[in-house]
Amino acid sequence: MTTTSVLESCIPLPIDKGTLLEVTEKAKDWAIMHGIAMRSKTNFSPDALNFAPFILIPSSFPRKEFESAVNLQTVINQLMHSVAHDEEFLTTTLAETIKVDDFTANLFNVYKKVLANGFGQAYSLGLLRSDYLAHTFEDNSIKQVEINTIASSFGGISTHMMPLQSFVMRELGHADKIKNMPDNNALSGICDGMIKSWELYGNPGAVILFIVEVITYNICDQRFHEFYIRDQCPKVQVLRRTLTQVFKEGKLGSNKELLLGEHEVAVIYFRAGYEPAHYPSQDEWDARYMMECSRAIKCPSIHYHLAGTKKVQQALAQPAMLERFLNDPEQVKTVKEIFTGLYALDDTEAGNAAYEMALQEPERFVLKPQREGGGNNIYGVDIPDALRKMNRVERAAWILMDLIQPPISKGYMIRPDNKYAPELVDLVSELGIFGVIIGDVDNIICNYQAGHMLRTKLSTANEGGVAAGLGALDSPYLLD
Repeated sequence: MTTTSVLESCIPLPIDKGTLLEVTEKAKDWAIMHGIAMRSKTNFSPDALNFAPFILIPSSFPRKEFESAVNLQTVINQLMHSVAHDEEFLTTTLAETIKVDDFTANLFNVYKKVLANGFGQAYSLGLLRSDYLAHTFEDNSIKQVEINTIASSFGGISTHMMPLQSFVMRELGHADKIKNMPDNNALSGICDGMIKSWELYGNPGAVILFIVEVITYNICDQRFHEFYIRDQCPKVQVLRRTLTQVFKEGKLGSNKELLLGEHEVAVIYFRAGYEPAHYPSQDEWDARYMMECSRAIKCPSIHYHLAGTKKVQQALAQPAMLERFLNDPEQVKTVKEIFTGLYALDDTEAGNAAYEMALQEPERFVLKPQREGGGNNIYGVDIPDALRKMNRVERAAWILMDLIQPPISKGYMIRPDNKYAPELVDLVSELGIFGVIIGDVDNIICNYQAGHMLRTKLSTANEGGVAAGLGALDSPYLLD
């Protein structure tokens, strides 16, 4: 039986306790002073911040696999752009899911209504993030966990993680190792995509609209984007509104321009709208539909949002499916290599076989619904009970995925309110690569890779979301 591999640490561990306590205090202050911070969910105040959970020293990651993920991102961008613009594929792929998943059905309903009435804007802005784990059982080659097409977060804060950990490495006397930590320009890469879209819209007086939650805990990450845009383009105003506020304040002009009071909106950047709680009434769905009908360039447009569902991810892993969207055989081969086993659970012969497989060997799998934001998946021994509670129709709202076994690294997780010296723990890391693509059904205006993030969690934890409270921000130390 193959055992999980352990990656060599960037520096000798453990760190002497006295040194550890001193450098941890410095690192916490550095994080707060440079915006690696979030509002507290347990002791919320709009006027106070805690540092965001982070890993003290950079976690090791195979250099070859990091570079592969970076180089592949423009192909992933192109793939998702093509998927989003394939009405037949989206309709067929989601046909069973929308019968039992109300949220996906509501999104699809908006999509069909906009299709029927005509898109007000042909261009879409994709700010994507493709997430990977290295897989122990395949020589630590990367396997895709998921692709995010809406609210791909932590580009702002992640840009500051490499400088934070570089500071720590210098404090610990290991400045010579910093050369193995890749630069990260995620913030500028992502925001330049929004600025390019604003320019493409063609009205110098128009604003960029951020769609946000009623309470935003991850405020620094969002504000970094806003402040960068204002710094680079002083004329561009960024507005923040909830879906409810857009319903109350918004209307369409005579040329389908989205108007919020006296402001015309050029670009809509969704940092909310990806989960059912963001739509407490029909008003919010009406606001989403109004925005989708408008001339504003959406990030994501409704078809991009649907392209990011887990069901689409599972469908793309089927034999010969990638060839529908990618013309280059080498690109098809490379993308296929990042896919792990993905299985439908529909009431079909293949779906029923996957169901039985999950009951017999649940520890091999993770069960995923059509949701973003973390905390939604079901793992291992919990899968059989969950599946047995579903009828054959309800299973179509879920997909089954092979559980990826990432290598372990050693490190220190720093969390707020921990009054003791951090413990040396076993960690696993998930790499996210950001991508930007702008185009319509026929033309790609720009397509580039836009930086990265690393989220690291305890090796014993299933979920790894920082915003969901189980992971920590990190950056990679590349091993040859």
